[in-house]
Amino acid sequence: MNELIQLSYSALRQKVLNKEVTVQEIVKAYTDQMQKTEKLNAFVTICPDQALKQAQEADQRFQKGEARPLDGFPLAVKDNFCVQGMRTTAGSKILENFVPTYTSTVVQKLVGAGSIVVGKTNMDEFAMGSSTTTSFFGPTVNPWKSKDHASDLIPGGSSGGSSASVAAHSSLGALGSDTGGSIRQPAALCGVVGIKPTYGLCSRYGIIAFASSLDQAGPFARTVEDTALLLREMAGHDSKDSTSLQYQVPDYLKALGKSIRGMKVGIPKEYRPDGLNAEIAHWWDQTILWLKDAGAEVVEISLPYTKYGLPTYYIIAPAEASSNLARYDGVRYGLRVPGGTLDDLYSYTRTAGFGDEVKRRILIGTYVLSAGKYEDYYLRAQRVRQCVTNDFNAAYQKVDVILTPTTANTAFKIGENITDPIAMYLQDVFTVTTNLAGIPGISVPVGLSKEGLPIGMQVLGPMLQEEKLFQFAHIIEQAARFKNLGGHSL
Repeated sequence: MNELIQLSYSALRQKVLNKEVTVQEIVKAYTDQMQKTEKLNAFVTICPDQALKQAQEADQRFQKGEARPLDGFPLAVKDNFCVQGMRTTAGSKILENFVPTYTSTVVQKLVGAGSIVVGKTNMDEFAMGSSTTTSFFGPTVNPWKSKDHASDLIPGGSSGGSSASVAAHSSLGALGSDTGGSIRQPAALCGVVGIKPTYGLCSRYGIIAFASSLDQAGPFARTVEDTALLLREMAGHDSKDSTSLQYQVPDYLKALGKSIRGMKVGIPKEYRPDGLNAEIAHWWDQTILWLKDAGAEVVEISLPYTKYGLPTYYIIAPAEASSNLARYDGVRYGLRVPGGTLDDLYSYTRTAGFGDEVKRRILIGTYVLSAGKYEDYYLRAQRVRQCVTNDFNAAYQKVDVILTPTTANTAFKIGENITDPIAMYLQDVFTVTTNLAGIPGISVPVGLSKEGLPIGMQVLGPMLQEEKLFQFAHIIEQAARFKNLGGHSL
């Protein structure tokens, strides 16, 4: 493996400043790796020529002493972020050939800071899934392989293409969106770092919507430092997004290396149910010991509404999806299947354009919003959502952060649970409450299972306390010394 694609951004930047390497050489190393790992199907669209042109411009800025904060950072972008002039599909046939005329705010910010977009990554269709197997463009394969069998494994989802690209060293960092765990879960299964920021910290403008009150953009990287760099540049208020927060974004890098001595870590008893995977439990206990050794105080807490998180999420998210996806009707853009009447046009287009999982969630969402069921399901779910939020608010009166497993299992075989929607929905059991409450969470790889597959832990914090998350995540990273060399298959 090329040495350049194993280095962090700070190490690469120093090499460029020392004139040991050019940005063009760095980008070429990554585009070469994209070709070598093509079998993973992590990318829907690649743009090596455009990336090399941007690399030339970055080299010129370095030579003039005008380098930007992220100049030359090879970035993959999940395919639900609009990028002007670049095909953006959301993993769906209905948008197979859609080319937007504008760029999402977070991509614009990262590109403005010097990042170089190397491609658009595969995803579950309209971000609906936890395995990146519902994409119209086929499943993405996890770079990691089990020691026990040769079967291809899921990378998690819905941002599986982004997490797989980072794990496979075909991008240095990547953009994802997290609606119910879609950054943290694939980060854990692919052995990389992924953060879901506070709702409203990063603009949603230009992101193809799934569930508007839950969606939030966030970055992946192989190190906590690179993740902090990306979030620092992409966060901040955006007048184009009515849910964007007025907030002065701090320099998250300053949180790295800070002591956690005397700080309190909450361990929720509801996240340790009977039958919890023994290896997940082992690494949870090990992470607790690392934090204790670093001087933190561990406190058992209770989040009693956790058990209602999953059903609440799977009422609210489909309800919002059924509304958001009504715009795909074959009239203004995207796929059009002609019919004899306007109703036929709508029906034929949506039948041909949407996959089974998207149709399933639209039907669920339409049902819970119907006149006879709105109060029984949707309004009741919103009340429970407030109870979940209250749980977290009460907990943060006692502790600084909360530590839980990110997932209930390691990566499983592609197709293993595809016929069981409930089993797939349970993949989000440890992550959905964070989205319901709007609080931030970061997943950090801590070790390997007996099969040699990554296991991640997540740190959750109060709203707009990302600094604390990076502070704790860096401590965990230093203790775990997790090595991601591209997975066992590369």
